[in-house]
Amino acid sequence: MYVTPPKLSFTTQVLPLPYPKEDFTGKTVLITGANTGLGLEAARHFVRLNARKVILGCRDVEKGNAAKRDIEATNHVDGIKDPARVEMWQVDLASFDSVKAFCERAAKLERLDIVIENAGILGMTYAEAEGYERITTVNVISTWLMALLLLPVLRATKDKFYAGSSPESQDSDVPHLVIVGSNAHFYTIFDGRDAPSIMEHYRGDSDMFHRYANTKLISLFFAREVATQILERKSRGKSEVVLNVVEPGSCKTQLLREKESWPWAYKAFVTVGFGLVGRTAEMGSRTYVAAASAGWKSHGLYLEDCKLSTPHEFVESAEGAKLQKKIYGELIEVLEKISPGVTENI
Repeated sequence: MYVTPPKLSFTTQVLPLPYPKEDFTGKTVLITGANTGLGLEAARHFVRLNARKVILGCRDVEKGNAAKRDIEATNHVDGIKDPARVEMWQVDLASFDSVKAFCERAAKLERLDIVIENAGILGMTYAEAEGYERITTVNVISTWLMALLLLPVLRATKDKFYAGSSPESQDSDVPHLVIVGSNAHFYTIFDGRDAPSIMEHYRGDSDMFHRYANTKLISLFFAREVATQILERKSRGKSEVVLNVVEPGSCKTQLLREKESWPWAYKAFVTVGFGLVGRTAEMGSRTYVAAASAGWKSHGLYLEDCKLSTPHEFVESAEGAKLQKKIYGELIEVLEKISPGVTENI
């Protein structure tokens, strides 16, 4: 399909991004993969910016509780002395039952204003989870299972706390569902694009070198179609939720924890490249806060460097549009088998 020159600006990578100053007073924020890296630093920002409750969705309970204590300690220094504002909830995206239980718990919240789906895997070693290759399961299937299960909770928050407002009159003051993407989708050859079933193709172990990039491309296509469906279903009386995809840039985080198993040349390239221009986790997390407050103008769009951006041109091409519909139909079928009726949440 395509392999392009890197979508990587040395300038934007090394210059600081805007420091978050938004006000999230009264809001509840949920972040997955929040025990380390970008998720942890984003949670720290939301607490600092007056969020009423910040929920850390973590696979490892011990590490999640350590992250909670770390945020509390940091913000005590800043004069915020209410540790009850930070909660740690266990969730494992390698387990559909775990994701469903997590969302059932979230459905009992008084309100849920912001969801940032940050948890993901970057690897090249084949392993299975829930009958699919594990990166496909985590980065695509479970990510979107969670997203669709939480949409009604976000909509209920809009109806209860933002009743009477219209998209045109709002900016950040509306529920946001933020899916973490990656410019890695610029580099994939997307070997499964012509397969009879794309989701079945990525159940297996073909082209593991590009697997992370492929899952991010699939997720991006699905996000664009879900965003379109959200707008189309306004006629059924459903409230809108802002859905966008954010690229945090190249960051030095635990996402690279499996690099020792990568081909030596690629490992060397990543080690040197990220060492030279990689953002800190805190710097990258600023993109999450920006996406969570980007407002209606960002619905269905791609964001990076704390501003609106564009995906690869192929995504918006005629062939890309066909693949978007195909991927949407296939993934909806997979999700319906896991949680019957979940499509109606869109």
